Amino acid sequence: MDKVTCIAYLLYKSSKNQGIREKAIQLLNGDVSIRELKRITSIQANVVIAESLLKKNQIDKNQVQLFAEQFMFQEV
Repeated sequence: MDKVTCIAYLLYKSSKNQGIREKAIQLLNGDVSIRELKRITSIQANVVIAESLLKKNQIDKNQVQLFAEQFMFQEV
């Protein structure tokens, strides 16, 4: 799994806030970048935490794959 997908998954799972969950899905689909999310003060801490969890390899790759399959939009 790539870094962006893993961070999107961690953001989505770490918050019950619907706004953060929407941003995680936007990140997964390439509508927003990690850099752009870090500029939003209300989500900045969540992004930093997600990055640190990813660096510590504290993530279930199977769950990330299921998340991506569920929320990734495909354009035909």
